Amino acid sequence: MLRAFGLAFLVGVFCSSAVAAASPTGALEALLDCRALKGDAERLACFDRASAALAQAEAGGAVVVMDRAKVEAVRRQAFGFSIPSIADLMPRVRTGAGSAAAAEPEPSLRQIEASVASARLGRDGKWVLTLDNGAVWRQTDTESLRREPRPGSRVVIKAAALGSYLMSVDGQRSVRARREE
Repeated sequence: MLRAFGLAFLVGVFCSSAVAAASPTGALEALLDCRALKGDAERLACFDRASAALAQAEAGGAVVVMDRAKVEAVRRQAFGFSIPSIADLMPRVRTGAGSAAAAEPEPSLRQIEASVASARLGRDGKWVLTLDNGAVWRQTDTESLRREPRPGSRVVIKAAALGSYLMSVDGQRSVRARREE
């Protein structure tokens, strides 16, 4: 019994020092690494320390926990903006067991659907649409729309080549657009 406690203490010291020195993502990795320990007492001690470190990191704001629904909402809200670091918000899908498992990014968002909250024709003759999610999109080409967009019109915006976007209003032919707000 004393020997098991001594071993658990040594493992605990190792785990706690590894967690304390780790980055916020290291705190999660340290928690996941506890699964590899064979002895119940060592594994439990490691889990206790690693979960406490993770909880402390979350309470201090170093780690943010979001469910998939929240991440998806952020992705949809940011669609059309060129934010290089937005990829860091994308969930990673583990492809194997353990902390050494490869993590691959989830496929990127290629299109959104929304409704028009308001539409106006700019001085340049191009449409400016405010969507129901608050996003503002401006037409960038000179194509004309057969039917004018109005509140409630259905809009589909798709990512196109080289960071450009195509916007279709009520199923009409797509026009090029960019996100302004």
